[in-house]
Amino acid sequence: MVKLAESRARRGGACFALRVIVRGGFLTVGWLIVAALGLAASLRLVAWDSIEPLIVLDDLTLVIYLPAWAVAAGALITRRWWLATAAVAIVATQLAFAAPEFLAAAPVPAWAHDAPVVRVFDANIDKSLRFGAGYVRAIEKDRPDLVTLEEFTPGALQSMTASGVLAGFPYRCAAPAYGATGFLIASRQRLTGCRVQTVLWDGQWIPYMVEAALSVPGGPVALRLVHTLAPFPAYWREWSAALAAVGRSVRASGDSRMLMVGDFNASWGNSGFVALLHDGLTDAAAARGNAMDMTWPNGAVVPPFVRIDHVLTGARLAVTRIATGPGFGSDHRYVIATVAIRG
Repeated sequence: MVKLAESRARRGGACFALRVIVRGGFLTVGWLIVAALGLAASLRLVAWDSIEPLIVLDDLTLVIYLPAWAVAAGALITRRWWLATAAVAIVATQLAFAAPEFLAAAPVPAWAHDAPVVRVFDANIDKSLRFGAGYVRAIEKDRPDLVTLEEFTPGALQSMTASGVLAGFPYRCAAPAYGATGFLIASRQRLTGCRVQTVLWDGQWIPYMVEAALSVPGGPVALRLVHTLAPFPAYWREWSAALAAVGRSVRASGDSRMLMVGDFNASWGNSGFVALLHDGLTDAAAARGNAMDMTWPNGAVVPPFVRIDHVLTGARLAVTRIATGPGFGSDHRYVIATVAIRG
């Protein structure tokens, strides 16, 4: 009996020691998480998108603060009140950052129900040397009036032409390129004034946007197809300059009849993208309550967790429907949208 009691005492002591270690480890890790996320939130407030690491963190606002939710729950369960308070403060900060995107949801304007529409198909095809058969089937099924593609290569143009899918799009603006800077606009309606805009970076003129005028039943529309390069170390200054130039284009030409689509490599967490919304453009997915319909990465081990492909409209345009579909050989999901145009 004495030995049994001693054995139980030893097991009880070991369990107590293990609980102490686990709680101590949780506190240490919890405070490290809260400190790191608190720093990220503070830098968002005082140095928004000022350097490349902050751009990426801000782009992932809906994701990077999620560990604070787990810390808050664990701290409340274990009654670690100071840690719980700090973690809840981080959670509240994330909600404050994310709120504008979710609060942007609104009903489709009444005028849009009877207005002429343009169906848009936009995809970043990820430098594919061939235009995927899946895209061909999707275009044939959705029957868009306007197809816009980023990272469009000469090989993709050749295979797309051979597929016959371009036969119904007599108006085209093609600027294929190897790498990530190629574009295509193909339209059933008249397309004029096509012009590729570039920014100078590291001695090279890098395309970031195609401008064109689209003639539709509701009147002419200023079309902008955007693709800023990803803000990784080699390109973050070009990314910032390109988004700023996109904003200048909106302010110079007016936003009321503008349709802007493409891969912005930016989300509501980025200052340059938010500036476009402040200039008068509406983010279609957010307006239709689809803020969580993420577009990147596609086909990865993890589900898409950031929305960087967008359809933006001016005041005299409104998206009545928007959805995403799987990319075919691409790390982006494609976007299909129905755009109403007020006469």
